[in-house]
Amino acid sequence: MAETRSCEFGISGKKRAAAADSFERVDEIFVAKKSMLPTLAVAPAAWENDPAASLASLRHEFGEHGGINMSIEASATFTVMEPETMRRMFTGELGPDRDFFIYSRHFNPTVLNLGRQVAALEGTEAAYCTASGMAAISSVMLQLCSSGGHVVASATLYGGTHALLTHFLPRTCNITTTFVDITDHEAVENAIVERRTKVLFFESISNPTLTVADIPELSKLAHDKGTMVVVDNTFSPMVLSPARLGADVVVHSMSKFISGGADVIAGAVCGPASLLNSMMDLHQGSLMLLGPTMNAKVAFELSERIPHLGLRMKEHCLRAMEYASRMKKMGLRVVYPGLEDHPQHHLLKSMANKGYGFGGLLCVDMESEEKANRLMHQLQNSSQFGLIAVSLGYYETLMSCSGSSTSSELNSEEKALAGISPGLVRMSIGYTGTLEQKWSQFERAISRMEVDSILFNKN
Repeated sequence: MAETRSCEFGISGKKRAAAADSFERVDEIFVAKKSMLPTLAVAPAAWENDPAASLASLRHEFGEHGGINMSIEASATFTVMEPETMRRMFTGELGPDRDFFIYSRHFNPTVLNLGRQVAALEGTEAAYCTASGMAAISSVMLQLCSSGGHVVASATLYGGTHALLTHFLPRTCNITTTFVDITDHEAVENAIVERRTKVLFFESISNPTLTVADIPELSKLAHDKGTMVVVDNTFSPMVLSPARLGADVVVHSMSKFISGGADVIAGAVCGPASLLNSMMDLHQGSLMLLGPTMNAKVAFELSERIPHLGLRMKEHCLRAMEYASRMKKMGLRVVYPGLEDHPQHHLLKSMANKGYGFGGLLCVDMESEEKANRLMHQLQNSSQFGLIAVSLGYYETLMSCSGSSTSSELNSEEKALAGISPGLVRMSIGYTGTLEQKWSQFERAISRMEVDSILFNKN
């Protein structure tokens, strides 16, 4: 059997003879002694305030034959050297922290390594990578809430998440949600029912309105009532670290900025070791039993992209800031947390990791869907500024009218409560070309719109 290799920070070699007495049973979940974690090895605490440094402190996995990149473990199932070993693995006595693997729906070495990276990025004890962002969110909610459970959530959420909480969970699991304005802390506090509300859920920067949540204050408020805080940080990896600010669990759609290529669907759950272990429990774990498994080949792809995530985010954010400032000077109605007139500008500035900016998304409110569609048509088909497509975090600028696309699951009343204008154009700012080149394309599109408007009015 081939030797596994790791650099400096790692655990070396196959440990097929691990002693059973190196484990103890805690709340029916097997956890290694001395806080050693079956799900991942975390970065040193010295780097905990800087996601880039935290990532750099991780062990570097080598390939099977000493390649500088790790090998892809594409096996669905794993062999053991002795029949007795399999019994010990199924009882939890031997696990992945000692290089004992059963089946890739449970743990896979390549996916496990990506989990270490994502946990370091978010500053959590553990992370598990899933097949999609929605798989991550739904698995967490189902693990933390039982039938009759209650959730308090922001009224402004990605449409798929809103539909999960509004329609699917009440119908299938008797889990109900109260939606609130996440910036109204009194309303949040009043909505949380002590001993009944299991989760406070919100996005660090909301989709699509770019409202910034006060993570430290909301976490304190929820914890005072015994409620766990789950934060979707898809819009702001590197920029914000919710777990370092007080949140219990951080979820991601890694299809977005973390991937950067718009070519994979993936998600992640980051949080306490005890939660992740419970989610992998053979009898009660949502991840184990629902099976939202990430493919090892996808995990390998993402593990090669995370090291330059910080560089990409800085450029996304730099250009978003510059374009937002220039658009505002043109007289457009711009929403961007980096602008001083944004309601939560100073809040985000106080929470953000230094040097990464204010996020890679901005919104232009064209007031009506018709005007929004005209703008996007010109930007894509006349000037090549960006592409009309949902999603975000791509190296090209992506644009969509949120009310009729990614937030279409909300009815008109819910959109009004969420503050989503019919003409709100969400732009995920890319970094291809030069900044001035892309800006000239934007100006050309606006000029064409103005000419078309004059001609239309004449006719």
